Amino acid sequence: MKVETNYNEEQLEEGQYKTSIMNYIKDEDNKQDNQSHDDNQIKKEKEDDDKKFIYTPEEKKLLRKINMATIPFIFAIVFLQYLDKVALNFSAVLGLFQDTGINGSEFSWLGSIFYLGYLLFQIPNQYCLQWFPMSKYLGTCLVLWGIVLGCTPLAQTFPQLLALRFLQGFFEASAYPCIQLLISIIYRRKEQVILYGILMCSNNLGIALGGLIGFGFLSLNGLYGLSSWKWCMIILGSTTVGVGVITFFFLPDKTNSRWYRLTPEEHEIVEDRMKDNKVVQNKVIKLNHIWEALKEIRFYCYMIICFLLHLVNGCTSIFSTTIIKNMGFSTMQSILLNIPSGFMAMFLVLLAVFLSRRFNENNYVGAFMCIITFVAMLLLTVLPISGAMLSGILLATTNPGSAIILSVIGNNVSGYTKKVFYNGAYLVAYCLGNFTGPLMMIENEAPRYTSGMIGYMIAAIVSGLLFLFARWTYVRDNRYRQQLKNEDGLPSFTTDENQPIDLTDREDLRFIYRP
Repeated sequence: MKVETNYNEEQLEEGQYKTSIMNYIKDEDNKQDNQSHDDNQIKKEKEDDDKKFIYTPEEKKLLRKINMATIPFIFAIVFLQYLDKVALNFSAVLGLFQDTGINGSEFSWLGSIFYLGYLLFQIPNQYCLQWFPMSKYLGTCLVLWGIVLGCTPLAQTFPQLLALRFLQGFFEASAYPCIQLLISIIYRRKEQVILYGILMCSNNLGIALGGLIGFGFLSLNGLYGLSSWKWCMIILGSTTVGVGVITFFFLPDKTNSRWYRLTPEEHEIVEDRMKDNKVVQNKVIKLNHIWEALKEIRFYCYMIICFLLHLVNGCTSIFSTTIIKNMGFSTMQSILLNIPSGFMAMFLVLLAVFLSRRFNENNYVGAFMCIITFVAMLLLTVLPISGAMLSGILLATTNPGSAIILSVIGNNVSGYTKKVFYNGAYLVAYCLGNFTGPLMMIENEAPRYTSGMIGYMIAAIVSGLLFLFARWTYVRDNRYRQQLKNEDGLPSFTTDENQPIDLTDREDLRFIYRP
């Protein structure tokens, strides 16, 4: 009897334990179901918003006017910025080494010092972006870096080349932040990923057409006693000065620019577009916006991704022609074989844009593009030194990943000072990556550069993982905001004139992130 009683007590305890476990599992299932429901609800609302939004004929007409007045500037400035920067790449096989007496290590430093100048200009750039009209500021910088590039043929020694490359990077540092901010101000959030794709395609077209342009400069060798690389610098520098003058006078740098020739009805549409992109222009530098950015884990995720991806970019933008020549190709062939890599990079950028728009996902697409970069570095490491390595060169682009980061910043960072700060920090990481990348190409490891390639592969893997982690943080924050919305706990922010306030994405709890 006693034994039976003990057994029943044990059985009861076991039953209570099982019940407790079942309740716990049920609670967890309910919790997961609620989270899944919230995630689906958020996704559905975003999809519904996209479906509900239909461009009116008036806005379509306005958008065409905006595109015709803005996109040519975006394309021309980014194209020239990239072409001017990588002119050094083509100069390596156009007589630069022979005329100046530099060696391979010094050439690596010429690639890196550009980004030191780029980096040092980012702090004053933050203030200039908010204090000066963008057209005047950017136009002036274009003229200055064009002059520096045009004066580069006067250099006869390594220190002189080093100083000029530093100054070129210093003045070119204005281009990307201005263009990024311009896109964020003028275009709706759903339109921005396309514009960032155009931005990166402009870069890649610089690679593709740069090959043809470099081939054309070969025919100028010896003209008026100047080597091909000198003509390259002079002509590109002069073109940049001309574009700078046009930019100074004609770039539309605000939503109601006179160059858009807005009608009264279009002014109202522009106000609605401003509310959509959550950017309220002002000249007040808000330190709380900067402090908020510095406290966000996502900020560091994207800055690390940018740094790691541009380690690879620092290699491919400066050393691609040299690597191709080491495969056994002639000087002419080495230049021309950059053309297909440029078009392949354009294809990958367009693929990233398509996937991002099709699935309304940014970070998954970014992680996928990191896998492609990893495969490219792997091919350059394991394939025999021959034309087969061109497959690695074709895939060795980080522009799709960069386009995704820019799209994320444009879509998910609100608050004018905060957005300017994010863009500036992106450029700092961009500079550090491009500065460090060429230095990982150790001269005595040519033509394989094994240590550098292994480092680039590790960078691609870590970048992909960080993209996935950043996405998880967006999903978590969206769930919290959806919960507040379900409980009617969301505050509203309006001024007396019912105009939008310059709020950050963390201050405005109605702001829904696009992961």
